[in-house]
Amino acid sequence: MENPGIQDRLFEFHQSGIYHFDNSTAVFIDPVRVLNRSYSRFTVSPSAYYSRFFEDSGDKPVQKQIEGSRKRKRKKEKQLHPLTETEQIAEQRHQKARPFLLRAHEALLEATELLGVLRNLRNDEFTEEGSLQKMENDDLDFVQLGSVWQAPLCEICLHLDQDNVPAEEGAVGLVPCSEGMSMPVFNNLVMNESANDVEAEILNHRYIMPKKSCFYMSDLRDIHNLVPAESDCGFNLILIDPPWENSSAHQKLKYQTLPNRHFLSLPIKQLTHTGGALVALWVTNREKLRRFIESELFPAWGLRYAATFYWLKIKADGSLIGELDLFHHRPYECLLLGYSIQQDADIGKLPGHKPLPNNQVFISVPGDYSRKPPLGDMLLEYAPSCGDTRCLELFARELSAGRCCWGNETLRFQDRKYFSTRGNVRTP
Repeated sequence: MENPGIQDRLFEFHQSGIYHFDNSTAVFIDPVRVLNRSYSRFTVSPSAYYSRFFEDSGDKPVQKQIEGSRKRKRKKEKQLHPLTETEQIAEQRHQKARPFLLRAHEALLEATELLGVLRNLRNDEFTEEGSLQKMENDDLDFVQLGSVWQAPLCEICLHLDQDNVPAEEGAVGLVPCSEGMSMPVFNNLVMNESANDVEAEILNHRYIMPKKSCFYMSDLRDIHNLVPAESDCGFNLILIDPPWENSSAHQKLKYQTLPNRHFLSLPIKQLTHTGGALVALWVTNREKLRRFIESELFPAWGLRYAATFYWLKIKADGSLIGELDLFHHRPYECLLLGYSIQQDADIGKLPGHKPLPNNQVFISVPGDYSRKPPLGDMLLEYAPSCGDTRCLELFARELSAGRCCWGNETLRFQDRKYFSTRGNVRTP
């Protein structure tokens, strides 16, 4: 007979996208289920989200398997040289994190009932033929579009839900764009204040905006326009995923990076609510970057370090996406957390504050390149609470319900092709 506790956790997982293991602080996340809590009319397509790490190595040509083995061997051989002082410090950080990561992975492998679900995460079940959009490479390049002189003339039109506006008898669907809400898409706060997600149009491309969401799309020079006029209207939770200097991203032309020192100008203090804010910063495992954050960036932002979380990346079969101890390609990333508060404030006495655990591990199958799992809702319970908690994501490439997002490509993963209508696709 199956353990009823396991069935309860699986039921909760199907509803929330979050699975808590027995006797472990680690948590497994299905980003698709988490994201779909922001939508009512649409649903994120699992096959579109999980574009990698679902291939079975047994299906690959033998020659490719041999080539992959040779590459791994060469990487190991390169590590035989003596570590520099900086590399030794990076290795020490890894060794401190290693026990937490191993225990988290062991908890996953012991949860056989979850592993069975894992293999089907990418399936678009109950999908009618033709309901999913074709994954074509004709995306709008918002970075390029926002840099040309015509950018101020570029408009976004929100198609209003027919149920929320007067309509003639027999009318169905959405109000035409000409009767919807049109506004500049760049250097402007675009808001969907309705309780439903809406479809938007830019230059004949369709995008989906979650309910109660907003975004401000601009480059770094205009981020100060987000600073509220009154400090008690600031943000209590700020998530940041900077485009750090990264040779891999540059070589693969995935996104534009910025010199690390550019991030010193982010107005974190001015964006913070007068009652304080929890700031969560995604970082790579480069020791040079960690030193920069600890010695310069956090002090410049006025942050007090509080904890480190880890994102452990796995494949659909539960295995890690790479060897845990491979020096330059760790299968995990770090989320550094700090508090933006007044200098003499006591973190333990922040309003509504719940103490942050350290070394928390989140496990998930990665989506597209550099796309982070949606942890915002889980971090809310650790943010200072001053009435309605206000959340902000910086360098965002997708939107979330109840959150303000800023970046130069905030609609990157809101393209209609990543979604299906909820009538055709059941929430996975």
